[in-house]
Amino acid sequence: MREPAPCVARDMKAIVLNQYGGPDELTVTDHPDPKVAPGEVLIRVKAAGINPVDWKLASGGLDALMETHFPIIPGWDVAGVVEAVGLDVEEYSVGDEVIGYARKDTVELGTYAELVAANVRLVAPKPASLDWAQAAGLPLAGLTAYQALRRLNVTSGETVLVHAAAGGVGSLGVQIAKAFGARVIGTASERNHAFLTELGAEPVSYGDGLAERVRELAPEGVDAAVDFVGGQEAVEVSRQVTKDSTRVGSIADDAVTEFGGRYMWVRPSSEDLTELGRLADAGKLTVHVDRTYPLADAALAWRVSQAGSVRGKLVLTVD
Repeated sequence: MREPAPCVARDMKAIVLNQYGGPDELTVTDHPDPKVAPGEVLIRVKAAGINPVDWKLASGGLDALMETHFPIIPGWDVAGVVEAVGLDVEEYSVGDEVIGYARKDTVELGTYAELVAANVRLVAPKPASLDWAQAAGLPLAGLTAYQALRRLNVTSGETVLVHAAAGGVGSLGVQIAKAFGARVIGTASERNHAFLTELGAEPVSYGDGLAERVRELAPEGVDAAVDFVGGQEAVEVSRQVTKDSTRVGSIADDAVTEFGGRYMWVRPSSEDLTELGRLADAGKLTVHVDRTYPLADAALAWRVSQAGSVRGKLVLTVD
């Protein structure tokens, strides 16, 4: 039987939130290294992806859903190197490069840190084709897009409408739908149309007349629609242009359920994350990183995220 690694008390650098709030509440501090429980790996963080849920959670937006224990280290996305393994872990070894959607049952020890402990159910091998920043931007956004499209049963030959197609989730959703063999129509501002064309989507501008513009491209309607932005326009237009309203999904607006659509929440899945890695290494999926920031600039990165109009992903890098 493998003996557990000795526990040595040390302090790592981490971004910490001592109470609910916004970017101004974030501080860089020394924090005790996480313990490595059975079934877990300790990851030396190379990069941590930023997602809007990070600052929404920090403002108390998920307080009704998840137990929270302050001080909080935010973040659920990670890419890094295995530094230690739990006493029963056989899936990974020290030195392995991994990615993870390290969402735990409680909010406390996240990924904006030099080290993070994560259950093996939350991690997968890092795709060799992606650099550290790209790899850190894949887990939450990639899983969200992949699981949404799969739950809507998107298959080869179908036409899919993707809202907010140039964003972190949407840009991955476009590529995943294309990998499934679907035709993709994507909504975005005009400045992002060339970007969507490069990804393989047919771009349309959002705003007044969106339903008509979609119908010009798909006169008989689309087979499925997925909303990655929220708001009345995305949900209502999806209902209008989709042949079967039960094949409309949203990750941002539960009003979709009023006409039989699906309101969806991402689940951690090592298997799905591994499949995303395979798609990346097969040349079918990449992660567009808009900007990277050092760990100490997490507050600045949050302000940029909150301002919107990010193309692809924002990522924190850890030296």
